[in-house]
Amino acid sequence: MAYQNPDAPQTLPAGKGAEWMEMPQNIPNCPPGLEYLAMLDQVLIHQQVELFEAFTGIETKNKFVIKNSVGQQCFYAYEESDLCMRLCCGPVRGFLMHIVDNTGKEVIRITRPFQCCAGCCWCAGAECCSFRLQIEAPEGNVIGSIHQMGSCWRPWYEVKDASGESVFKIKGPCCICSGICCTCDFPFDVLPVMGSEEPVGRLTKQWSGLTKEAFTDATNFSLTFPKDLDVRMKAALLGATFLIDIMFFERKNQ
Repeated sequence: MAYQNPDAPQTLPAGKGAEWMEMPQNIPNCPPGLEYLAMLDQVLIHQQVELFEAFTGIETKNKFVIKNSVGQQCFYAYEESDLCMRLCCGPVRGFLMHIVDNTGKEVIRITRPFQCCAGCCWCAGAECCSFRLQIEAPEGNVIGSIHQMGSCWRPWYEVKDASGESVFKIKGPCCICSGICCTCDFPFDVLPVMGSEEPVGRLTKQWSGLTKEAFTDATNFSLTFPKDLDVRMKAALLGATFLIDIMFFERKNQ
């Protein structure tokens, strides 16, 4: 019997003025449901504003609309987590992120375990002190993982494939100070593990506007990658978005 998640939305909301992208057909060597990603070199990840959270300051389960570059929706993501975990642990909480297609079928599952003593970049070289998450597509089929790397100052992440081999590194900016006083974007460059230091992709936290930045922790991200990149690695980079978001941009109410 298929698992029915009680947190799953009964209807899948589309972004304002958005329509669903038509799913490509006959993509070889592609996990079911990731056909959308095969045709894209950019996705936009927009967190939905939760009015209850904005008025009370109580952290609610995150929900995201994922679109292509022309605004067509290709996925919907929603968090599954415990209320006590959100209230007491905030951005270090464990969670599941379910990513579903336009039929409501889960195509990607992202698991972030709770780690009470992790997060400090100086100590992240030790596995017990490194934030990480695992990406499955579909559930039970691990396609990659994201691991926080040790560093002196700026955030670094390692992107691994299903076999545990490093594929990319993600380099964040030196100073991350979002809010109404800082209207700039925050780029996280996707770099090859070996060879050139030229970015092959970029994950950017975008300025969301004065009202959204001042009164909510809802975020907008843009993720770019080579169009011919393996869809599994595209999905892994999408997973990295949620780890970066919760580590750096969910602290307003904590």
